Amino acid sequence: MAELQQVLSTFLDYLKQQKQLFGDGFLMTGEEADELIQTFQKKELTLNEFYEAIKDCRRCPLAETRTHLVFGTGDEKADLMLIGEAPGRDEDLSGIPFVGRAGQLLNKILEAVHFKRDEVYIANIIKCRPPQNRDPLLSEVEQCEPYLKKQIDIIKPKFILALGRIAGQTLLRSGASLTALRGKVHNYHGIKLIVTYHPAALLRNPQWKRPTWEDVQFLRKLYDEEIQYGTNAKKL
Repeated sequence: MAELQQVLSTFLDYLKQQKQLFGDGFLMTGEEADELIQTFQKKELTLNEFYEAIKDCRRCPLAETRTHLVFGTGDEKADLMLIGEAPGRDEDLSGIPFVGRAGQLLNKILEAVHFKRDEVYIANIIKCRPPQNRDPLLSEVEQCEPYLKKQIDIIKPKFILALGRIAGQTLLRSGASLTALRGKVHNYHGIKLIVTYHPAALLRNPQWKRPTWEDVQFLRKLYDEEIQYGTNAKKL
């Protein structure tokens, strides 16, 4: 751990120096960022340590327009991880995922199938808000996804609920429609993954609430079966 702390300290000192020289326009080169991520992948980190290491990330141009990097929130030992697409305005202001109207709806969905928000972990494919809440660009996803993968590696969830088309397609490396991805259990590196609609889409299209309800009931059933049989009981 001392070696890792030295790596992070050196790297953060470098970032501060470059920002002083070049201002907010400074961007980390791809080679430098890849080197840092490769270091992360080889080290055991807590989520808090990982957050401290990347909170000042400037790996892509979204760093120029964000208010906060939206890392994630919830139980570090969660068996269920929810992954959305990107932060919105409320999330950018607070630094916490799913706190706006879509987040309030997500809380109700979780409660309806007897999950508490603080017993799951919630994150997004990318950690900075795209301007005007547009869809993330492929280049932005490519720069940010390694951070999400490290979070998944730290948490080691048994289930992932992908919220929305972009989350599902990105995680599954699929070009299939959301409709085609729904209603089945996918394998994400040994983790059971289910795809459903993003809560923000439900606010615009209330007719999708019923299929979403079916998806989360399906998830709850699978989750209970895993816990009941004890093959993947909650981590202590």
